[in-house]
Amino acid sequence: MKLKQRVVLLAILLVIFIFTKVFLIDNLDTSAANREDQRAFHRMMAGLHVELDPRLEHTLQSPWEIAAQWVVPREVYPEETPELGAVMHAMTTKRIIKADVGYKGTQLKALLILEGGQKVVFKPKRYARDYVVEGEPYAGYDRHNAEVAAFHLDRILGFRRAPLVVGRFVNLRTEIKPVATEQLLGTFLTVGNNTCFYGKCYYCRETEPACADGDIMEGSVTLWLPDVWPLQKHRHPWGRTYREGKLARWEYDESYCDAVKKTSPYDSGPRLLDIIDTAIFDYLIGNADRHHYESFQDDEGASMLILLDNAKSFGNPALDERSILAPLYQCCIWQLCCKS
Repeated sequence: MKLKQRVVLLAILLVIFIFTKVFLIDNLDTSAANREDQRAFHRMMAGLHVELDPRLEHTLQSPWEIAAQWVVPREVYPEETPELGAVMHAMTTKRIIKADVGYKGTQLKALLILEGGQKVVFKPKRYARDYVVEGEPYAGYDRHNAEVAAFHLDRILGFRRAPLVVGRFVNLRTEIKPVATEQLLGTFLTVGNNTCFYGKCYYCRETEPACADGDIMEGSVTLWLPDVWPLQKHRHPWGRTYREGKLARWEYDESYCDAVKKTSPYDSGPRLLDIIDTAIFDYLIGNADRHHYESFQDDEGASMLILLDNAKSFGNPALDERSILAPLYQCCIWQLCCKS
């Protein structure tokens, strides 16, 4: 073989060797990165795991007192919550000592008081798990399991702005009716062999009650925020009109965000960024019904937007309602508050 041919062959072999080394190094780097990603994922999952253990270690406080102490202006519960399982266990098991109609609103709910004096909101099951709600993205009854799922997504994203929610089965005949107020008791009826109630709300009708399976009703239980943190209700700047043929300004004015930025409390502080965080959260859960929102009172725009009333979510898994993201794509800003 001539020298020139040997040099060319050697050069080709050298190139192949270099590419092989680079490829192997890249693979090793990628594998190492993948392993680190997997470790980070497992650490996150371990941190999110909740053991529904009724024991409260090293404390003489009740679970309700502990949960009340968690609340601060920018979060409902802290990132490190070793007592979370005990509080959630209490929400699912503590005896119901009083039941009343729910607070004002459009959807059926009951206000319960648990042993120890803790208020909770009970939303009854209205649909089977696999039921798909057709029509407008805000159509249908509240979905109790949507409240549960939304709470856990709030934990995963690291927002910590949603009150605690658990699922619970209650016996309407033995747990609710004996402690119900006359106002709530007057809405009970029997449909076939099932105990039902229709409560009191804007859309509550005797013809559309929520019915148990016999006497056993599944529902969600949401922990009431402490009375020392009174809430203030606000109209959402990107709320819908809910009127056929009538659009809200944000639906036709692409510069709408500029007007919002000039009004209080969106002209300073974190409130506008909270609105955008909430839009992303609502898009993920499919909630197109956040026409109002709550913050803490007298906060001058400094408190968080509290993620209450998430039950108009997860209605149709095939529907991605882009308009929910209007605050994001019209304002083009976003605070990176989620877990990495």
